[in-house]
Formats: sequence, structure tokens, C-alpha cells
Amino acid sequence: MEQNYDCLIVGGGIVGLGHALAAHRAGLKTAVLDRDTRAAGASVRNFGFVTVTGQQAGITWRRAKRSRDVWAEVAGPAGIAIHHRGLLVCARRPEALAVLEEFAATTMGDGCRILRGAALQQEAEGLRGNLVGALHSPHELRVESRYAVAQLTSWLAAEGVTFLPRTAALSVETGRIETPSGVLSAPHIVVCPGTDLASLFPDVIAERGVTLCKLHMMRVADPGFTLSAAVMSDLGLVRYLGYADSPSLPALRARLAAEQGEWLADGIHLIAVQGADGSMVVGDSHHYSDTPDPFQPGDVDDRILAELSATLAIDNPQVTERWIGVYPSGPETAFIAAPHPCVRLALVTSGTGASTAFAIGEETIADLLGEPPPPHF
Repeated sequence: MEQNYDCLIVGGGIVGLGHALAAHRAGLKTAVLDRDTRAAGASVRNFGFVTVTGQQAGITWRRAKRSRDVWAEVAGPAGIAIHHRGLLVCARRPEALAVLEEFAATTMGDGCRILRGAALQQEAEGLRGNLVGALHSPHELRVESRYAVAQLTSWLAAEGVTFLPRTAALSVETGRIETPSGVLSAPHIVVCPGTDLASLFPDVIAERGVTLCKLHMMRVADPGFTLSAAVMSDLGLVRYLGYADSPSLPALRARLAAEQGEWLADGIHLIAVQGADGSMVVGDSHHYSDTPDPFQPGDVDDRILAELSATLAIDNPQVTERWIGVYPSGPETAFIAAPHPCVRLALVTSGTGASTAFAIGEETIADLLGEPPPPHF
């Protein structure tokens, strides 16, 4: 294999691909190496939902807006279908609607609308009639990640990015990566390890307090109606940090603790997105461990499906697939570290990889090249 490049990326998940795209756009001869033959982790085990509304204020929100724009730019050339745009955060309780109203009045709520009654029912099919209202955001888009990540990889390869599958990075130093097949050289190196917290720079990762989060996901058969946007519910408002400053949030949290304490204990919040075949990807839950177990307790799935049925008119969801996702989690939503000169470690330590990776890639590559930060930073 060729040994010399301008930029080497370790990791072929969405974070690695975000960096590969940024490096390629910067004119760098780029290669991506990964120990697997294709992305099979968190990058494909998610909703494919690029979330802007509800992201933490500041850099995470700005990264999400920029990454959403990049997804829109590359989707056509890469042959990636955008299945729907926008988000409906549905309120089952008056306390949730109060949080949404307060959010809509902030800068991050620009472009969002509060919907009630007939206006809400006209916005989307399949909503329960007892919802007290919803916030509609126009800012999101959704792809089918199990296909989109592979399509993005193929498109980058056609554009000139080299992919080196089944190539493990044994060690990384300034200017060089040692692999079982030999040494690769590049003046710029980015390590995007995903859930591998032990192989490369484990001391840096440990200092950041990173562990792993396991989540439950399901695919539900076509319910017979079409969603115009992704759907969330009350439970998401106490998990998404963009709502953290709402004066009404403590009252909502207290009511949820009284009425759905088991849901909160499992870290459950509802996201439902729909594909071209009508089926829905539904989730999820959050359990934390340095080594998550591989099991998927049925009662956790049942609670997720109950929240789905309480929000959408799906009385008996027919589950056609179940799977577990795992991603790094820490006190930061993401970080970029410099363990060696001209080497960067980029890790998304939250469930925001698909929503922020492209922007993080632009920041990292600009930093390596000594250029000013991109406009979103």
C-alpha cells in the first residue's frame, strides 16, 4: 500500500468521515484507515437524525447547524436520500408546552413555531389528539444512516480519498502511524477512535472522564401514515441540554419523576423517524458503563414503545428489528486534543456524532493547517 499522504485519519465512522471530507476539501491527499471493513458501530446504529433544535447552546448548537448544511451539500452528489426535514417536539403535558414556548422565544428558537389544536393536527399525520401542543422546528434533516455512511464512504473514495480497511493503527506519533502492514507517513494525523477507548491515547481519554453509553433501538413497521418530520416528546426536554435554562423545566422534571420515574431511570426519551418504506426507527434509552453488556431487556423496549404509542396513533407497534448502539459519553459533548505535535484526537462524547461531525472535522483540519477557525466556531 502507498505509505505517504498529506493527512491520515484513524477511524472510518462518521467522525472520521467528517475529518476526511474536510481534509479533502482542503486539498490534502488523504487516507482513512480502520480495523474493520466498514462502519458497523454507532455511526450506523442510530436515527440518521441531524438534530439542531435542542442542542446545547454555544459551540454544539453552531456545530449542528453547520453539519446540517454540509449534509445537505453532500447528500445529492453522494446519492444519499434525505427522508424528511424538520422536527416536531410534542407536548403531552402543559409543563412541557411551557418549556417549548420559552425555548421558542430564545435565539435558538428562531424559525420555530408553537402549534396547538387544529394547527398541530394539520401539521402531521398520526399525532395523538390529546397532545396539548408542539414545537415545530424547520432546521433538521434525516438520512438512513445504515446506508448513508456507506454511500458517503463510496463517494469520498470516488472523489480521491483512499480507504485502508482492516488496517489497525498500532501506534501514532508525529508524522507516522505504525500498522501491521508497515508505517504510514503524513504531516497531519487525526485519530477518531469511537468506542475504542484503550488502544490509542487512553490516558488522554481517561483524563476526560469518558465512559460508554448503551442505548436501545428498534424498527417499527409502517403504521399506515406518513410523518412530515421527526418526532420527540416530553421526555426529550429533560435530556437535551438546549432546554436546560428554561424556567419551566424543573416543574416538568418533577412531574415526569412522579409519573414516569422508570422511564427517567432508563434514560428514555422518544425519537421516531420514518424511512421511504414507511417503517420507523424508534428509540432510545441510556445506560452507562465502561463495558456495556450486550443484552436488551424487554421492559426497557416496552417503555420506549409505550411512549411512542402515547405520542403517535400506533396502538400496537410491530417491531421488525431490535439492536443496541454504543457510543462514548463524557462531561463534554466532544473534545479535540493534541497528544503530539501535528496529531489530533477527536472524540464526540455524546449522542451528537451525526449532528456535529462535519463541523468538528472542519475545525480540526483548520487547526492542523494553522488556519483561522471556520466561521461557525
